[in-house]
Amino acid sequence: MSEVLYRKYRPHLFGEVIGQEHVVKVLESEVASGDIAHAYLFSGTRGTGKTSVARIFAEAIGTSVNDIYEIDAASNTSVDDIRALNESVFTLPFDSQYKVYILDEVHMLSKSAANAFLKTLEEPPAHVVFILATTETHKIPETILSRCEVYTFKKPSHDVLKKMVVSVAKKEGYAIDDASAELVAVLGDGSFRDTLGIVQKIVSYSKDKEISEDEVRLVTGAPAIALVHDVISAIATRDLQLGLGGVKKAVSQNIDMSVFLKLILHTARAVLLVQSGAGNLVKDELSQAEFTFVSSLAKTSALSSGTLVTLLTAYESLRGTYIPSLPLELALIEIISEKSGK
Repeated sequence: MSEVLYRKYRPHLFGEVIGQEHVVKVLESEVASGDIAHAYLFSGTRGTGKTSVARIFAEAIGTSVNDIYEIDAASNTSVDDIRALNESVFTLPFDSQYKVYILDEVHMLSKSAANAFLKTLEEPPAHVVFILATTETHKIPETILSRCEVYTFKKPSHDVLKKMVVSVAKKEGYAIDDASAELVAVLGDGSFRDTLGIVQKIVSYSKDKEISEDEVRLVTGAPAIALVHDVISAIATRDLQLGLGGVKKAVSQNIDMSVFLKLILHTARAVLLVQSGAGNLVKDELSQAEFTFVSSLAKTSALSSGTLVTLLTAYESLRGTYIPSLPLELALIEIISEKSGK
């Protein structure tokens, strides 16, 4: 392939943007009315389309590529960098009504740089539009936030990502089964870019045009679904040996514990929702085989919300843990011992 997939399938029009209708509709309305603000802040987790929408908006208001400036704030954090920016905004556009400055990772600006940027952000020349993008809104000074129209980008659901995986694979000439697409969507972790990155690896590896679940697991290092089911079944049946045995097998296969726990959480959540009568919320996310497993378990067990809280806490404890499997082992001991009344 001559072009990486996340660039190849990046949206170029508002109508191609997936899952951010609440943002797109307002921006389209502003374009139609001509009521353009001088500063916008796009907030959201990685890979949700902030920069793509910023480019689309810039082009929609008639800005040519010559007058769109993309700046990585993480690499231009100093006061001198911002002073240079402050001076450049007074230069008229080359061939557009507006000059658009897209500042990515704007929360990385130093405090002094942010202060130096304030005056220009508050009263830029009429021909300038700023679009700031960040993954960490809480790190941005209130003085900057108050000067911007703020838009929050949502993480795409597993169902949205799953449909995108199937669509992109098909466009690339590959067939991917339901279970494989589901697994890729889960591992994509709410990021269009990360999900397409996984698809990129798989199609590069695949020996034919049929993408199998085994290929996905081999390329991504994801555990066999049987290991995930062992842990979920162990919780449901209060079988600590089965659960710890599943963890031991995962360790012996060099499975990434964060991936293992992510898949366990995904399945446990599905069981909890099905047994709560909300199975319709996850049915489209799961393959038929997985939904059958989840539904069967939901009828014979009673997973609690506390179980998921304990597993979430284990997931959050993984980073920097000396023994990667320990948080999950402790979680299983706590959950199963509590359910057994020990």
